[in-house]
Amino acid sequence: MSKNLVIVESPAKAKTIEGYLGKDFTVKSSYGHVRDLPKNDLAINIEKGFVPVYEITSDKQDVVRELKKLAQKAEVVWLATDEDREGEAISWHLLEALEIPLQKTKRIVFSEITKSAILKAIDNPRTLDIDLVNAQQARRVLDRLVGFELSPVLWKKVRPSLSAGRVQSVAVRIIVERERDIQGFKATSFYNIRAGFDLGTATLKADLSKKVNDGYGAREFLENCKGANFSISAIETKPSKRTPAAPFTTSTLQQEAGRKLGFSVSRTMVVAQRLYESGKITYMRTDSVNLSDFAMEACKKEIGNSFGDKYSKPRQFTNKSKGAQEAHEAIRPTDMSAHEIDGERDEMRLYELIWKRTIASQMADAELEKTTATIAISTMSDVLQAKGEVIKFDGFLKVYIESTDDEENEEGNSGMLPPLNVGQNLSLMDMIATQRFTQKPPRYSEASLVKRLEELGIGRPSTYAPTISTIQNREYVEKKDKEGVPRAFELLILKNNEIKVEEKAENTGAEKAKLFPTDIGTVVNDFLVDQFPNILDYGFTAKVESEFDDIAEGKLQWQEMMKRFYKPFHENVVVTIESAQRATGERELGTDPVTGKTVIARIGRFGPMIQIGASDDPDKKFASLRAEQSIGNITLEEALKLFELPRKLGEWDGEQIVVSVGRFGPYAKHGSTFASLKVKEGDDPYTIEFDRAKQLIEEKRAGVIANMLLSFPERPEVQVLNGRFGPYIKSGRDNYKIPKGKDPKSLTLEEIDTIIAEAPAKPSRGGRGSKKDAQKEKAPVKKAASKKSPAKKAPAKKAAKKSPKK
Repeated sequence: MSKNLVIVESPAKAKTIEGYLGKDFTVKSSYGHVRDLPKNDLAINIEKGFVPVYEITSDKQDVVRELKKLAQKAEVVWLATDEDREGEAISWHLLEALEIPLQKTKRIVFSEITKSAILKAIDNPRTLDIDLVNAQQARRVLDRLVGFELSPVLWKKVRPSLSAGRVQSVAVRIIVERERDIQGFKATSFYNIRAGFDLGTATLKADLSKKVNDGYGAREFLENCKGANFSISAIETKPSKRTPAAPFTTSTLQQEAGRKLGFSVSRTMVVAQRLYESGKITYMRTDSVNLSDFAMEACKKEIGNSFGDKYSKPRQFTNKSKGAQEAHEAIRPTDMSAHEIDGERDEMRLYELIWKRTIASQMADAELEKTTATIAISTMSDVLQAKGEVIKFDGFLKVYIESTDDEENEEGNSGMLPPLNVGQNLSLMDMIATQRFTQKPPRYSEASLVKRLEELGIGRPSTYAPTISTIQNREYVEKKDKEGVPRAFELLILKNNEIKVEEKAENTGAEKAKLFPTDIGTVVNDFLVDQFPNILDYGFTAKVESEFDDIAEGKLQWQEMMKRFYKPFHENVVVTIESAQRATGERELGTDPVTGKTVIARIGRFGPMIQIGASDDPDKKFASLRAEQSIGNITLEEALKLFELPRKLGEWDGEQIVVSVGRFGPYAKHGSTFASLKVKEGDDPYTIEFDRAKQLIEEKRAGVIANMLLSFPERPEVQVLNGRFGPYIKSGRDNYKIPKGKDPKSLTLEEIDTIIAEAPAKPSRGGRGSKKDAQKEKAPVKKAASKKSPAKKAPAKKAAKKSPKK
């Protein structure tokens, strides 16, 4: 047995480190956290100072047993988890769970997994930093208190099975408020004017530097240019420069990988983690833009070798984000001479991005020359301007150009201007006034949401990706594309002293991979903002993050922070449960012309829905919204159309073909056959015709016959089919697995009935579904056995170690 046991979080990290240490070291993985708060219990003793009661998670029992045996045999246990708060907490939990004497442990940290870094860490161990542990613990306890107490409020006042969280709810608020800005935006038009001049060997484009408010003003300007003389009145040339961006932090890496590579935030972090654990890059959770002296020297050498010494300009950057915490390095390659790596495609692409950003940050400024030619108009005092830009020395642009979130093509000049002289007369080819429109605020992408959270001081490098994943997984926000809509615009063209008007069309408003709030996300947000304004306040959330930083630096006791937060928060919860009205997001759309009853859109037990009739009307009717519809903007006409389903298209072989919308989307039904409509091919349940529905049903039956293993004439609803994942039993609309050892082709009806009877109970079908699902709103809801009221104290739990004390 080795004298030294090294424990890290992941097997990949363990494998890399093991290759750097000798036979006296055994490297093992804890596979992340080994202890946590129990899932279904508050597990925080509030009366005794918010002491958390941890347990070894069920999936880590075997891991802990193995590590405990190895730790008992080792002379020294090296805790080598990541250097941030989460890593420090994992080390502390290992210390407690494995019951290792403190004097037998050594804590080592490193920002890169290279042989030199690991050996240096071994030579310079430290003790566990309990302040970092407490900062992580404070976050965990506070988030548990908020989630455990707020969620039952939502179950009672909005809808069962909802959840709330301290940071996630604020992130949803940001997206909801942006959506409201967009919905309330009214575009106004204006005109840009551009002239083209014929120089014989070249064409010169020049713009009126101001916008013209309306078509009347644009026409008046063009009228005044009829017969005018145009000449160069001034030429101004100015040198300028561009400086490179700082090396990557977690948030800027997430933003740039989203823009340049199309990666989601979580995908970026998964790939970065693999690069770090294989020793290719430094630690990927950091808000530092610093580079070590070693890294700067390596960059200088590589720039000199690859591009020449004149391209080198070593520099350090200052962090501008709120609450930057750990004193890590920026994210950089561990070997600057490796321009690219072997590996999976995602790893290669992300590594190349990191290498380019790092090397560019240490390169010389780009030197440019900007030229502006002013063109006088003989008939008026207004002038036109032609602008050009020339790169005199490319500097860092040779390697890297930073992207932005607003990269729409703007009308303007670029490149070099043709040779011009002051006093030179110009011949007008044409002058065009183009109608343009003001732009609504853009919806957030994952990358721009990370940027906004960082600007507000909300969250930290370790929380951005989980927060954005959580709000999508809980269906408060959805990431989707939006098709543009056609829009007409006008061109006024002055040519040969005549003005012509042309009507053009453009596609506007198209968006890709943007974040949209769902109806339930909007209703939950409005309820929480109204009832818990502090928790949803941006400044308050940023202040909490700042207090976590103070705890990490030993400036604040975490229990004191909990005490100040919890009392007013808990009182707010109690008052809300007792007095707040239910939130449904109800919106009155108008009157049903057939019944004269009120039509409303609201959130129901099974999702967004339309209701005809008042709440106390025994004959009220319901219909679920379609996936692309929202209670916030659905019209009365669209709402009434939902009640046209199911539609009967006609008889075929003695039975009706019926079209409707169900749990899995729109479908056509004939007898016991259900065929999904192909929405992407243009099928619509409200417009599909008999022949098309019949074709879909025939295709479905042909597919079933091709995959049919067994059928039973006496029970036609029961079949044994060959599916994508192997043979299975189909009974009506339900599917059942065939137990191992059973031959699918020789099953009897009796055996099938036994398999169905012994199968696990099917979950209830909720969510956005058919009108039948929505009709369940009529039934009284039986009160579910709830978890403990948030006003009550959680029972004490055995086991477990308590929190560390200062």
